[in-house]
Amino acid sequence: MLRNTFLYLASKLSMKKINTVQTILFTMIIGTMLFNQYFSQTKTKSKNMEMKIYSSAFKDGNFIPSKYTCEGANVSPQLHWNNVPKDVKSFAIIMHDIDAPGGDFVHWVIYNIPGNLKELHEDVTPSRNVSDEVMFGTNDFGKVGYSGPCPPPGKPHHYFIQIFALDTILHHLESGSTRQQLLKAMEGHILAEGKLMGKFRREK
Repeated sequence: MLRNTFLYLASKLSMKKINTVQTILFTMIIGTMLFNQYFSQTKTKSKNMEMKIYSSAFKDGNFIPSKYTCEGANVSPQLHWNNVPKDVKSFAIIMHDIDAPGGDFVHWVIYNIPGNLKELHEDVTPSRNVSDEVMFGTNDFGKVGYSGPCPPPGKPHHYFIQIFALDTILHHLESGSTRQQLLKAMEGHILAEGKLMGKFRREK
């Protein structure tokens, strides 16, 4: 589009027999204006809204109760969110440990959460407490669904629960997909994001 506009302006200038220097200067100015407008629009589109995500189990930055870890029932915590964009079609959630010894470690991948929902109940699994269209991915334990914090004894680990609002439903993404596969499928479809951080430490 920019190239066609540039050629059109150049041809018009030529027809009017404006001298070469004026033609070059004018077309450079127009080209710069069009580029800046395009860049500004692209930059605006790339900025995602910020969602807010909460849990009734713990507050952002606090310790995650043992119920939601390998030292307890190891069930997923309740989550709810707001500040949702109007065009959302589905949500996806990823939970990962940024302090794992082997690098970033994924505990939970869940996607195709209906866009009209504002909450996930506690203890959601592929067969419990969630609608059939919701899909569960494979975590780094090699399991489909939620596997709670279970770090080696020592310093607290930080666990991030990220939520993504999407402008589509990921019909082509199969159950059991990994985080990387989900991230790839979401490219160009993220309208908004939010995150919740909790900590957990094992004494022994």
